[in-house]
Amino acid sequence: MPTAIAKLEALQPALSVTAQSLGAPEDLPGLDASKVLITHSINLKELPPPEKLVFGQTMTDHMLIVNYSPETGWSVPVIKPYAPLQLDPACSVFHYTPALFEGMKAFLDPSGQPRLFRPDLNMQRMSTSADRVALPHFDANELLKLIKKLVKLEARWIPKIQGYSLYIRPTMIGTRPAIGVAASTHACLYVICSPTGPYFPTGYKPVSLWAEQDAVRSWPGGTGAYKLGINYAPCFKPQQEAARKGYQQILWILGEAQQITEVGQMNFFAMFQRNDGAYDVVTPILDGTILPGVTRNSVLALVRADGDSSPLANFQRSHKLYAHERQLTLPELHEMSESGRLIEAFGVGTAAIICPIGRVGYQDKSTGATREIQMPEYKSGLGPLSTVLLESIVAIQEGRIEFEGWSQPIDV
Repeated sequence: MPTAIAKLEALQPALSVTAQSLGAPEDLPGLDASKVLITHSINLKELPPPEKLVFGQTMTDHMLIVNYSPETGWSVPVIKPYAPLQLDPACSVFHYTPALFEGMKAFLDPSGQPRLFRPDLNMQRMSTSADRVALPHFDANELLKLIKKLVKLEARWIPKIQGYSLYIRPTMIGTRPAIGVAASTHACLYVICSPTGPYFPTGYKPVSLWAEQDAVRSWPGGTGAYKLGINYAPCFKPQQEAARKGYQQILWILGEAQQITEVGQMNFFAMFQRNDGAYDVVTPILDGTILPGVTRNSVLALVRADGDSSPLANFQRSHKLYAHERQLTLPELHEMSESGRLIEAFGVGTAAIICPIGRVGYQDKSTGATREIQMPEYKSGLGPLSTVLLESIVAIQEGRIEFEGWSQPIDV
């Protein structure tokens, strides 16, 4: 079965002709980080107390912006003081939603140097997302260079506390100034940053999930495998309804087989004990309905790593692990819980890294009654595998341990 990275790499030849397919001449200027113009803010903001940070609400001093038109290609990139965008009311993004984004983080290592965690995967995924909604092609390597320049400029915003980071939001929107139904031949690519603290600042508390069997987040042949804005807005109403039922997040269920897809906006994992005493670590397969998450990819790689160089080496000496990417259903999760073989379940993503799951409520379609799947409880809130995964990923992100070149330093 091809890996997520292999699938992304296989799409690269197609990505290189996206601009031409939209009617742009081949000789138009491409995205070029060497031409960036930087205007420094003369009114730097006061840094907020780290303990008062709320995810996504505090923006840094500067932003990156670059525009594309079919007449002139990509404009000169500009890093400038953070400010509102000026857009024509007829822009495609307001009517047909050609919009995509990424979520990345910059961390400080023990020497105070900023680091990015596996940014190449974010850039590859952003390229495939742009291609899916027929937005102009951009050079992912050049964009990464620009992001590093922005992070370098905003390094003071990365809190010097373990577990804190600078959240980076690269965004691309269609800006064709016409309301005709067509692909956007114009685009705006911009990057903003926001300092952020731990997802669970007072300790890890398992979340409750409502298994949503009627509304769907994604479907075969749709856009669930891409990080597009159109995948998020339809989730808000079901989320509100789940909250009214007393649940914090949604476990998205698809089809008659009650296939588990994602948990909230995260990838889903479960750990089952096998009859031979070993453990299966299962996550839904990338079938086109699942976002190929960077944290998902990292968890699978860590579970599959062997030898003393693996960050999970000590854990794997007492827990033989087998990673599986396959269909996982709600009835199977219930059966594993009833038999005592369900060790833990958790969501993974850039914001939370690891999010433990405490219980899953669902409607029994045969009776209409609400039933619940209870997860094993652990004193710390995290199960045995999620504990070592969290410790390992954070240590790699912050440059305290080295693994496969995942943590990329930025010279300041």
